[in-house]
Amino acid sequence: MLMKKFLILMICIMSLGMVQAQTVTLSGLVTSAADNLPIPGVSVVVMGTTIGTTTSVDGVFSLDVPETSTTLMFSYVGMVTQTYDIDFSSPSSIEIVMQEDYLNLEEVIVTGYSTRLKNSITGSTVQIQADEIKDIPVTSVDQTLQGKVAGLTISTSSGTPGAIQDIRIRGVGSITAGNEPLFVVDGVPIINGNFTGFHPGMGTTPNRSSLSALASLNSNDIETITVLKDASATSAYGARGSNGVIVITTKKGRTGKTQFNLSASYGFQNKASQGRDVLTGAQREKLYLDGVYHSFGDDPTDPFTREEAFDWALANGFGGAANYQAWRDAGRPEGNWGEAMRNKNAPVTNINLSASGGDQTSSFYASAGYNKTEATVVGADFRRINGTLNYSRNFHKRVKFSTNNNVSNTAQNGLLLEQSAYFANPHLSKYFMPPIDQPRNEDGTANTVQPSGMYNWLYLKDHDVTFNKMTRAMTNNSLEWDIIDNLKFKTLIGLDFVFVDYKNYSNRQYGDSQPENGTSNRTAEQNFNLVFQNSLTYDLNLNDHRLTFMALMEYQKNNSNWLWGYGENYSTDGLTNLDQSGANWDAGSHFLDWMNLSYLGMINYNYQGKYVADVTYRREGSSKFTKDQRYGNFWSAGAAWNLSQEAFMGNVNWLNNLRVRASYGISGNSDVGINQYQALLSYDADYFGQGAVYPSRFGNAILTWEKNRNMDVGFDFGVIDGRIGGSFSYFNKETYDLLQDVPLTRTSGHEDITQNVGTVINKGIEGIMNFDIVRRSDFNISLSANFATLNNEVKELAKDANGEDINIETSSRKIEVGHPIYEWNLRTWAGVDPDNGDPLWYLEGTSGETTNDYNEAEKAYQGKSAIPTFTGGLALHIDFKGVFLDANVYYAGGHMIYEDWAFYTHMNGRYTTDYYNGVADLTTSWTQSGQVTDYPKIYHLGNPNFATNTSSRFLYDGDYMRVKDLVLGYDLPRSVVERIRFSGIRVYVRGTNMFTWIKDDRMKYDPEVRADGFTNLTTPPIKSVVFGVNLNF
Repeated sequence: MLMKKFLILMICIMSLGMVQAQTVTLSGLVTSAADNLPIPGVSVVVMGTTIGTTTSVDGVFSLDVPETSTTLMFSYVGMVTQTYDIDFSSPSSIEIVMQEDYLNLEEVIVTGYSTRLKNSITGSTVQIQADEIKDIPVTSVDQTLQGKVAGLTISTSSGTPGAIQDIRIRGVGSITAGNEPLFVVDGVPIINGNFTGFHPGMGTTPNRSSLSALASLNSNDIETITVLKDASATSAYGARGSNGVIVITTKKGRTGKTQFNLSASYGFQNKASQGRDVLTGAQREKLYLDGVYHSFGDDPTDPFTREEAFDWALANGFGGAANYQAWRDAGRPEGNWGEAMRNKNAPVTNINLSASGGDQTSSFYASAGYNKTEATVVGADFRRINGTLNYSRNFHKRVKFSTNNNVSNTAQNGLLLEQSAYFANPHLSKYFMPPIDQPRNEDGTANTVQPSGMYNWLYLKDHDVTFNKMTRAMTNNSLEWDIIDNLKFKTLIGLDFVFVDYKNYSNRQYGDSQPENGTSNRTAEQNFNLVFQNSLTYDLNLNDHRLTFMALMEYQKNNSNWLWGYGENYSTDGLTNLDQSGANWDAGSHFLDWMNLSYLGMINYNYQGKYVADVTYRREGSSKFTKDQRYGNFWSAGAAWNLSQEAFMGNVNWLNNLRVRASYGISGNSDVGINQYQALLSYDADYFGQGAVYPSRFGNAILTWEKNRNMDVGFDFGVIDGRIGGSFSYFNKETYDLLQDVPLTRTSGHEDITQNVGTVINKGIEGIMNFDIVRRSDFNISLSANFATLNNEVKELAKDANGEDINIETSSRKIEVGHPIYEWNLRTWAGVDPDNGDPLWYLEGTSGETTNDYNEAEKAYQGKSAIPTFTGGLALHIDFKGVFLDANVYYAGGHMIYEDWAFYTHMNGRYTTDYYNGVADLTTSWTQSGQVTDYPKIYHLGNPNFATNTSSRFLYDGDYMRVKDLVLGYDLPRSVVERIRFSGIRVYVRGTNMFTWIKDDRMKYDPEVRADGFTNLTTPPIKSVVFGVNLNF
């Protein structure tokens, strides 16, 4: 009954005002003050209403406005917003001349829950516009941000198309919880992660190529990306904002004539770095014989010379010598495995078509996109088809409906085994396949006879079936009701559904599954994310005082389902599905879910544009914690003072903008595993054919989220009509109640318990500088730079029964109070003894006495971690009479990188000369007394002297600089374009990752590695050249 009354009341309210006031048609022209040319796409809105339009290609507009209207507002990106007082007594044609907004003070910053003018923001935010990211040939939109935002680092976990990226904002604050930022699309928090189809226990491997959820988004459909970094900006997101927030806003329709855009590009890509050179067959043979001679040549019972080493090895039945003899008999052919795996000039294709338009009642944006990208190794590719439809309609002058929809189908074919030294990893072939073996037989078929035991990818790519297909549908729907003037109610529901279909069939003739006569596994993953929001916003204007109040309730629920099956023993080739297997069938399923419920309050105060203050409070509950610890309180306060608006600054004509700001607050991190607080029993054991139960987790009833204390102070400035501008900030982020796995007594039956015990601090300085060097109507040069420093330090860890810190240590890294998270901690390499070729290490620390006994040397801190201590970017833009050049550079440094798998590839023993292959640097190995080299004496042994065991020998300075983007293009003159009935035509050529400088010349692999600092035998970042055209009509 109550609902019925409510509906009747709503109908009555909406029926009020159905009798529309009389309207008058106003028309006019909008031009630019810089060149007197018309400006297309200017938004023209009747202030206080949703009635509006946009200017045509000729800068003309026409709009029916109610007679009660008083003011028109004209806004355009890069221009100062202007208002026009309507005079109905003299409704002549309106002429508006817009001035350029060099300081971008009128830029609207989207923070997710709200929008603000740039000069009314108290927090540290950076907003990237559509023109800065569109047409960049990447498959995941997050890759477009590298070098564009101070304090944001993006590490490529793999250059395989569609792979996930490691993203960090202002350092690393957690050891066991997540460090990834929260992603928000059109105001709705989304799930971002790896949807590769892997799940523990499914018979699949996490080292297959990853698939990022963001690969489902097309960067050409994005209007802005805003990066929120400090408490004032992130506390609104409570327990999910501690690692920063990245807000993505998709394109919306504009009133006016429908405008179409067609963009198409085609290009080629290769690895940005080829890695280390490897031994040829002849070089490997020589080192093999050196090893035989050094190991056995001086045997008093059977001595021989270096020249006699081959005959001696053959006579003594050495298998390696027999392999070399067969190679000699075949004519000493050189097998180039790296080149055989390479997909040279891998093609990449992008096609996008969009349309945008509307009238005073409704507007729309629609698009369709296609991307096909081949991997830089043969047999793998990426494909995405996506469609977007964003639509809004005014149901009534006080009621507006909006819906944003995106559907995509993404496929990775030929998933690679990477991130580790798997025998089927094609990146492994270059370094592990002996060059005396050939990739292909004389008839062109793949060679499947390798004494090394490795598997030839050239065969597997044609006979295995491995793919990952992701279908994603996102829809955000909202209804806004202007209840009364200045009071708005908004309800929103966001639905995000991801379905992943993963298949891995391994053939029965060759490879890992040959003993099982072929195997197949299939997984189906479904992830459903629901977000429901209700909010009230009230604007209160008291003369020069303006206050905005917002109250919001948000409910989020996420659930994931996995279903997998396995089978083996196939009767014939060509059968790949599970129901065609003949033995050892297996199946499993898994389910996870979690919920968040939040209440948010925000107050913004603005006095004459001079003084700005923000207060945010959020109370959030998460199902990931026990009932008594489920809710947390997160808040922030920020203030800004626009000094340039003060009267006493009126005579300082050269200073256009000066603003100081500060914020402080608390946010949290709920990115922890499901049910970690619970003591759990597991039921997946087998006890003599019977089901069995066992305790699997100790639990912690007082476990709660990690928290951050965020402090940020800074200032923004602009001088000489905005020709020079920028901002500087100091931040201090303290993460406390850090989650750490604390060892338990063995009598508990468990190894450890997760507790809130630690503290980590990240602090640093960020800066942005912009220079308009030349500013003319047909000639412009601008330069911008950003930089960030970072000091990461562990302040507190859990303690043992004796009150000593429980340090966390691996074979190469360590977490200890007073050091950064996972600082490199290993034995220090001292070089090679020139007298005898023995490897040397420092006994203690990084200098002093040396030893040739690896086990005698003590580990020592190397002074750096994998976390860069400084990062930044440079951007240059030049345009002259339609020709333009853009260049973007990224740099990072102050960290160190470890060359993984060097144990094998640099081995001074049989791994490189007998079993697999090694790097070409081994040709400089020690051979005679007095020789100065960094490669010790070669032996015919498994691991001589432990020379390639973990040490600083393979630790390098990570400093590097890379030209991320280089574009040369031409905008055809408007006079030419209009003759063929287009509004704009652009042609361009774009290069990505074209040039890379590395400080440490010993570092031969790509310096852009995962966040953990290890190089891996995986696809490095790609270098591409793309030719494209943009048509507007």
